[in-house]
Amino acid sequence: MEVYEVSTSAKKTKSVYISTVISIALVLLMTGLLGLLLVHAKNLSDYVKENIVLNIIMKEGVTEGNVLAYQKELESDTYVLRSEYISKELAAKNLSQELGEDFVEFLGHNPLLSSIDIYMKAEYANTDSIQTFIKKVSANEMVKEVVYQESLIDMVNKNIRTIGIVILAFTALLLVIAVALINNTIRLAIYSQRFLIKSMQMVGATKGFIRRPFIGYGILHGLLGALIAILLLLLTLHLGQREVPELVFLRNWFEFIAIFVIVTLLGILISGLSTYFAVGKYLRLKSNELYR
Repeated sequence: MEVYEVSTSAKKTKSVYISTVISIALVLLMTGLLGLLLVHAKNLSDYVKENIVLNIIMKEGVTEGNVLAYQKELESDTYVLRSEYISKELAAKNLSQELGEDFVEFLGHNPLLSSIDIYMKAEYANTDSIQTFIKKVSANEMVKEVVYQESLIDMVNKNIRTIGIVILAFTALLLVIAVALINNTIRLAIYSQRFLIKSMQMVGATKGFIRRPFIGYGILHGLLGALIAILLLLLTLHLGQREVPELVFLRNWFEFIAIFVIVTLLGILISGLSTYFAVGKYLRLKSNELYR
């Protein structure tokens, strides 16, 4: 009979620990998914900013050699990510394709000018930096004008800023919820062991001696939960990039690894601390209070 009770108790304890690990894994999965959303949102923001183009229109009569030399000079500028030279012929070809007819043949000459398309670095893709860059470029005697969509840049920056604030607020809220859920899950798991904790205390075991194995298990459960969450996150990334191939442009494994490390540390830290305080609660209770 005693063997049966021990076996039943062991099975019950095992099922509690398994449910604890699964609960921790699910909460950490939600946290990790939000982290991936933040990373992708930032990378998407940079991608959009780095594809905003400034057209530097050159004056009539400037030779191709001078334009190419000036292009190299621009590429060394701190603000510039990359550039592309558009000759008069290429500009005419592109416009003809857009119009669906050869306007050069109709006009009898090519009225377009050569230009350099400039793509700014993400951190400089804002109105102030662009205006500073344009002022410097316009001072060159070969440049006729600089054309760009100011309203588009303002709209992109405004929307990105708003989305960033919303995501950060949601992240803070979810982090609080994650801590609360993991804490409650572990408190329930420790609750099932409250009589064992009090029995150990009554036979003379110190608080540190009693806490040590429980904290060890708590850290282990946090680590296992984090590993499960990371595997699910990797599966999510794989499925997401398979369904939306364009996401490969936003992939940054250094940032992903940072998220995985944070998820692991969160799992270990929250589980360990929650176990510490949960065990401490039952160490402070009197024997008759364990039945409440």
